[in-house]
Amino acid sequence: MKAFVIDRYKGPLSLREVPDPVPQPGDVLVAIHAAGVNPLDTKIRDGEFKLILPYRLPLVLGNDLAGTVIGVGNGVRRFKIGDEVYARPAKDRIGTFAERIAVNEKDLALKPAGLSMEEAAAIPLVALTAWQALVERAQVKPGQKILIHAGSGGVGSIAIQLAKHLGATVATTTSTANIDLVKGLGADIVIDYRNEEFDQRLSGYDVVLNSLGSDVLEKSLSVLKPGGRLISISGPPDPAFAREIGANWFFRQIMRLLSLKVRRKARRLGVDYSFLFMRADGEQLAEISRLIDAGAIRPVIDRTFSFDQTPEAMAYVDSGRAKGKVVINIA
Repeated sequence: MKAFVIDRYKGPLSLREVPDPVPQPGDVLVAIHAAGVNPLDTKIRDGEFKLILPYRLPLVLGNDLAGTVIGVGNGVRRFKIGDEVYARPAKDRIGTFAERIAVNEKDLALKPAGLSMEEAAAIPLVALTAWQALVERAQVKPGQKILIHAGSGGVGSIAIQLAKHLGATVATTTSTANIDLVKGLGADIVIDYRNEEFDQRLSGYDVVLNSLGSDVLEKSLSVLKPGGRLISISGPPDPAFAREIGANWFFRQIMRLLSLKVRRKARRLGVDYSFLFMRADGEQLAEISRLIDAGAIRPVIDRTFSFDQTPEAMAYVDSGRAKGKVVINIA
């Protein structure tokens, strides 16, 4: 099959023939129709996670897929040939910039009936990230106040909709050009970061979801009320994450030191800091499908590229100009 591969970190994407995946017991073989492109793909390509996610090179990139089941391994009960599915594969089994992939059935869900393959491919990674931050970890309740940074981005555009569904009052940061977009997604308060400092306007918030740099991270602590939660998907990793991935003692110490400053400041302010690296979860994705079918969440797609334009698609995501998601049409 054809796939886009890197041979070394920070190396170019190369389109080549690679062996077809062979489904193991519990696996589902999927013909990929479309794949989402995420900043995570760039981070993996550039080796930013090589200490905690030691991939074997050469590596097929890609963390989102929508497609059709074309085979099942022994023991698979939830899916059959012909099912339309979508997924974020497990972090050690990525590779959706390809014509086919084998995914464990626990990481798959049926594609929402009302979405095209391209629309469905824009959902898994960002929606699971929003779900695990707001539903699983923060346990957002009606009436709470939530700040979601970068509201026009992939995670932000879904997180705004999910937070509104949960009954929260939502503030978000964005650029001037994207104000109407985030308002249309449901944001109650919009901070144009080019003209206004969010920490000068907001206070008493229950949850902040951060996807930006360290300067925004530290300012975010000050808008939380005592007992509030700052959840960051852009780091720094914390000791809880080190335990979660089974890191050895040396790397646990590194992660403890990386997050020491922000954790100390959080404790002084009486708030909680945690790092979130989302995980694959087909059951959660099925819950998200129900919200999509009910009209509570919709994908936001900036541009769709053809399969042979995958390097251009990644370059566009790298530019930081994308609104919502960028998708590759593979089939």
